[in-house]
Amino acid sequence: MSASTSSTSYHDQCDTIPIPRLVSPQSSIDLEPSRSPSPPIPFSVSTSSSFNPTFMVNHFPENQNVPQGTQLSVPVHPSPRKLCVRHQRMADEGTNVKLQQALDSLPLEEREVVNSIWSNFSSSSHPRRELILQGILTMCCFSQLSLLTEQLGHLIRIDPFTVLPREVSLKVLAYLDATSLCRAAQVSKQWHNLADDDILWRGICEQHIGQKCLKCGWGLPILERRRPVHPSSASPSVPPPSPPTSAKRELESAVASSDRPPKRQRFDDNPHPHTVLASPSSMPQHNATSDILMRPAQAEPPSTVTRPWKDVYSERLTIERNWRRGRCQVRTLRGHTDGVMCLQFSETLQHPSFPILITGSYDRTVRVWNLETGHEVHCLRGHTRAVRALQFDEAKLITGSMDHTIRVWNWRKGECIRTLEGHTEGVVCLNFDANVLASGSVDTTVKIWNFCTGEAFTLRGHRDWVNAVRLWDADGSAALGSDPCKSSLKIETGKMLFSASDDGTIRLWDLAKRTCIRQFTGHVSQVQSLRLLDVDDGCDEDETSQAVGTVHVGGTTNATDTCTVVTHDGSESADDIRSLDRATRVSLAGKNGERAKKQVLISGSLDNTIKIWDIETGKATRTLFGHIEGVWGVACDKLRLVSGSHDRTIKVWNREEGKCTATLFGHRGAVTCVGLGEDKIVSGSDDGDVRIWSFSG
Repeated sequence: MSASTSSTSYHDQCDTIPIPRLVSPQSSIDLEPSRSPSPPIPFSVSTSSSFNPTFMVNHFPENQNVPQGTQLSVPVHPSPRKLCVRHQRMADEGTNVKLQQALDSLPLEEREVVNSIWSNFSSSSHPRRELILQGILTMCCFSQLSLLTEQLGHLIRIDPFTVLPREVSLKVLAYLDATSLCRAAQVSKQWHNLADDDILWRGICEQHIGQKCLKCGWGLPILERRRPVHPSSASPSVPPPSPPTSAKRELESAVASSDRPPKRQRFDDNPHPHTVLASPSSMPQHNATSDILMRPAQAEPPSTVTRPWKDVYSERLTIERNWRRGRCQVRTLRGHTDGVMCLQFSETLQHPSFPILITGSYDRTVRVWNLETGHEVHCLRGHTRAVRALQFDEAKLITGSMDHTIRVWNWRKGECIRTLEGHTEGVVCLNFDANVLASGSVDTTVKIWNFCTGEAFTLRGHRDWVNAVRLWDADGSAALGSDPCKSSLKIETGKMLFSASDDGTIRLWDLAKRTCIRQFTGHVSQVQSLRLLDVDDGCDEDETSQAVGTVHVGGTTNATDTCTVVTHDGSESADDIRSLDRATRVSLAGKNGERAKKQVLISGSLDNTIKIWDIETGKATRTLFGHIEGVWGVACDKLRLVSGSHDRTIKVWNREEGKCTATLFGHRGAVTCVGLGEDKIVSGSDDGDVRIWSFSG
């Protein structure tokens, strides 16, 4: 093949540094400066010369037939050239230096032979190169073939992110999950820079935080409000409004009947009752504590510092792993002198700056706690019998008692604002929203109140104690901006109420029509608690527990306390596989792929079960078995469900799969009420203790 033909056919090949020519020892070559980061190295056959091996893929066709010994010179202003990906990498890695060192170690005659071979190969066209290589391969022994295999394994690898634009690289990485991104970040500095991009991690956070991912089945807590003024606090979270309603029977009212399970007995079977620790705030210091609760939080300038989304994801992933592995720290709050019957906590109040927990007890008191420190802030007295139900918001606290009354409190000042009377027996449960208050009583009735005017009407239908009530806006059009104090007791269309009773039924009431429109039957004993939950409209799976592990948790406030968490997850990878299989069958609605939503009703009963109900059909879609005695309280969010039982345990459930993932031991009496946050469980018991199970790490 002629030089001209070779030149024409080689125009499509890599355009790299001009090749050096083999010249006499007295000759020299001025090479064109390369664009490679490695500086160009002059070449001659003398032992002091240097050699640039990138000549193997480039040539000067016009100088091909120059006889040996003739000095060559490169034009002063050559046409621009650039390296291909492979030869750019060779220049960056200093491959030419290594080859030059190997070449310098040879005698002059051998050096000329090697240079001649390389020059001929470099000046050949692409088809001729293939022919030369095939011939060389036939002459190679196994040792040379082994060397080729070792070298080619490295040479044929191409880093795509060194070639692709950053935008395309990020698009590729967007298909990876969090684990794969973390592994990619360990490859090189460039990969680390790409894999840590905020755009990628923001997408992963949006996919997982506050909901379960459709791809992997994992969900992460929101932890919406962080409290920078309290860095030592356990991770504050945003628990859903869940005013707990629990049931307990007084000893004098617990009359066993032959046709149904007996009413609940008081807890008095502990042979060694614990010593009740007096709270510092139980002494008269209401003025100081009122000032703390009433003082608005100081306005802080808006922070301009933002956290990387990867850190946001990592923090929440740690908490979710703690949930799955049963890793938690337990604190015990002591102050009540009798069983704790109801509780609620909030970490999203504008002020005070610390989260608030309020508990009600059979000792007739309501206590306000600093959930961060565990210190008692207020002790509200006024009820003459056991406090069975409570709910609070920014402005008020409403409590229901066995003394037949409902009291409205300014919980910040510790003052009773108003007392509502109307029930003829003890008030067991209550629930309010912006417009109305609903209460259930031992007198088998449900009353609907305008808690500003005291006006009320009564719903009748249950045949026994009403243990739980839950308001529900069926059409989602609640008049949030309306002021109940300026209007008569008029109920908006679509305002509904669920009520659960000792007669074993759950009823759905239309408050506008004041009639029962649906009845849920399935429990075979007293129904004690209700919760409403927005869920994704998808299919659930029945799964069985894989294995059991025991974790003894630390951080208890008393050396005599023993708390144990038993986890029922066999393996996280197995859960991921099942979740992924389930995700492929999740129903999607809308053009944007948004998940279809629906509300479900969750109930706990003394028949030892928890049921999940389809509100539209009135049928139980799933029954959770696991407790060996009656269930007194349930709480839930989008990620998990927890229950407290007479068997003195708290169970954490995977609602979608219907299996128990962890069991918490530690209470010495029946667990009467539970509250669920994103990184904690708060439980109250017949033993008078309030326990905080923190999974924040």
